Amino acid sequence: MASIALDATYAVDARPSGVAVYSRRLIESLAALDTTHHFLLCYRLSRWRRRRDFLRPSSRTGRGPAVSTRLFQQPLTFWLPWEAQLFHSLAQRPPAFRFRTEIVTVFDIFPITGRNYSAPQFQQKFSKLLRQAVARAACVITLSEHTAGQLVEHCGVQRAKIRVTPAGVDLPLHTLSREERWRERERLVGPGNEMVLSVGFIQTRKNTLGAVRALQLLPPNYRLVLAGADGYGSEAVYDFIRREGLGSRVSVLGYVAPERLATLYQAASVFLFPSWEEGFGIPVLEAMAHGVPVVASERSSLPEVGGDAAAYVAPEDVEGIARTIRQVVENEEIANAMRRKGWVRAAQFPWRRTAEETLRIYDELLRSCQQDGSG
Repeated sequence: MASIALDATYAVDARPSGVAVYSRRLIESLAALDTTHHFLLCYRLSRWRRRRDFLRPSSRTGRGPAVSTRLFQQPLTFWLPWEAQLFHSLAQRPPAFRFRTEIVTVFDIFPITGRNYSAPQFQQKFSKLLRQAVARAACVITLSEHTAGQLVEHCGVQRAKIRVTPAGVDLPLHTLSREERWRERERLVGPGNEMVLSVGFIQTRKNTLGAVRALQLLPPNYRLVLAGADGYGSEAVYDFIRREGLGSRVSVLGYVAPERLATLYQAASVFLFPSWEEGFGIPVLEAMAHGVPVVASERSSLPEVGGDAAAYVAPEDVEGIARTIRQVVENEEIANAMRRKGWVRAAQFPWRRTAEETLRIYDELLRSCQQDGSG
């Protein structure tokens, strides 16, 4: 048995996406496993009050682990490194304290590889923290082989130090009937219209502008629904929509809560994810889990995630994106085949598998530390 500390700070985000979803579902799934380890959920002071909104502390009952909460704030909790045998950073940054053994999950390194995806100040800060985190870590977890290769190439991380552990997806508890999907689609985009859904920040890296430009090439009955908060480069997207008079064909919903997002997925005619750079791409699996055909970028990690269940496009090829969307939407045989493959693909990524693979990494490192200590 060991005490394993995890940075749970992002697990209590009021609007979880990306890192927050991964943090929350990994911790919840770890707590459901058969293990004697004690998990310490560590929160920075800014999130300490929200800890009660997440996984409640519990003593060990049956075969499950014990779960406790800890404040994680320098210099208030200087004693924490002596309490935990291992620390797992879920925030892509090094912990404020030095622990005996550290692990870090790296989701992506786009501020290092893509200068047009974020502000210079963010790039500088992110790059420094990331390089510190991977240098200190005994093991680096990535969600894709793509990110693993980037760390080797751009950050000098030895491949033997990296473990690829994909993220997961929750299968829907309730699915809408075909008639309910149509009614919801009509409510969102109007009768007789097709709904192209894109989920994620409205930003340059997600190629939101490419999605809008593709819409412009589609027939007038196609509508684009954007579900996500504003990100870096969103102004260019809004300027294009205004300049080209596309306001009546584009719905910008902002951040959408998970329960509402499930309905959006099921109402969509097709899901579009044309990103330039992704470390994984959970929305691809979410769309597949909800029975939506997926058109995704052929770049970065996305072919790893979608496998043979998605249609892939070059993100710079706006005409190709529009053409592929029409092929999927207007050919029922193709759409149904993609739905079937998508359901099968999504079922291969349960969060429990993510937790089990992560637990094996913990045990591997703990055994290694014991052997080093005895030597």
